[in-house]
Amino acid sequence: MFRMIHLSLPSLSKPRAQVRLASLFQRLRTGHGCTITQVNQIFQNHVALSSSRKLQCGFRTFSTSEDFSAKKCVPCNAKDLSPMTEEAANELIPKVPEWNLVNESGVLKLHRAWKVKSFLKGLELFRLVAEVAESEGHHPDLHLVGWNNVTIEIWTHAVGGLTENDFILAAKINGLPLQDLLRRKAKN
Repeated sequence: MFRMIHLSLPSLSKPRAQVRLASLFQRLRTGHGCTITQVNQIFQNHVALSSSRKLQCGFRTFSTSEDFSAKKCVPCNAKDLSPMTEEAANELIPKVPEWNLVNESGVLKLHRAWKVKSFLKGLELFRLVAEVAESEGHHPDLHLVGWNNVTIEIWTHAVGGLTENDFILAAKINGLPLQDLLRRKAKN
């Protein structure tokens, strides 16, 4: 499996080049005469590195999009997938508003809670989340406690912690039209 990347590289003939990760170094070194130091500088200046991936060809696999809701989850059975550090998770948590980072017995998870109007509205919220989860192939833990307390926990069970997939799913859940399902907050 090759990962496709989009880079803005001033030394390439096209302003946005789509290249295979495995061939990137060869292409830069032979086709453009870049040294490995120059390649490192290009990556540091033009590519956002994801701390949720293992090293591949001397670099971490990465994503260039700042908006997680525009991304697609990668299969959790990928051999290069590993849990991110708490430091990396703390850097990403601001990108998914209203989600909290929790550490349960050494396992990092994303957590968010809502109060819904009724029990049936809670089930409707789960249906909307389930549609997104199915389309992404990444499934959260859903909890309906009492008659109107909904909580969702997201973590990658296959690696025992958080990956970029969890932030992608949280961002997509944030984009769901849930306002009609939620209780109104009392105005002061």
